[in-house]
Amino acid sequence: MRFLIYGATGYTGVLVAERAKALGMTPTLAGRNAEKTRALAERLGFLCRAFALDDRAALDDALGEVDVVLHIAGPFSATSKPMADACLRTGTHYLDITGEIAVFEALAARDAEAKEAGVMLLPGCGFDVVPSDCLAAHMKRRLPDASELDLAIMGLGKTSRGTAKTAIEGIAHGRLARRGGRIVDLERPLEKTFRFPDGERQGIAVSWGDVSTAWHSTGIPDITVFFEATGPLRRLAYMNPLMRWLFS
Repeated sequence: MRFLIYGATGYTGVLVAERAKALGMTPTLAGRNAEKTRALAERLGFLCRAFALDDRAALDDALGEVDVVLHIAGPFSATSKPMADACLRTGTHYLDITGEIAVFEALAARDAEAKEAGVMLLPGCGFDVVPSDCLAAHMKRRLPDASELDLAIMGLGKTSRGTAKTAIEGIAHGRLARRGGRIVDLERPLEKTFRFPDGERQGIAVSWGDVSTAWHSTGIPDITVFFEATGPLRRLAYMNPLMRWLFS
């Protein structure tokens, strides 16, 4: 299988490229910065390409040589559409590691288009949202009559900068949850106590990818995602909307 990693020189991109090397894979590395991409490719013994997502000819040429692209260059709210557009044009399967609700919803809306092109559009195949989505699906199989799903996640400080930024932006730009099968903006901060292995912790509702994906995986109509209510997250949640936007 021929595949390309776009955004290979970022924090997560380097980790993915190094892991691919350890597994004996030979991806093509790509990104906007030619010098950084070339240096990483030479260190790992991979081929490389340098192009921006607004360079349609270069983008299509690169994707035309591979079967799958692993898109790691965020913010995905800005980069997902041009990459997905190119994948549909070239018949290349699409993977990314987004945790952004808007991206999940936008790609889900292109389901018929993707099927007609014979292309897989699969966002969120990293920490956002694979483990939590698998857990939600497992829970639904054990509790088939479940009508409400609360997902609580702790340990934000141990995640990558991109994941942490997505969580903070999830508060800064509203508190999206699913109610009655529809995505809605909660009117005020929502907190809840959860029991973790090391004891009870307070969680605060955030806009997280599972609000979109868990609906498709479980069909549960009411879904809320909480992160551990650390000091910075709680302060941001209780700021007025303008102040949240300025701090995000």
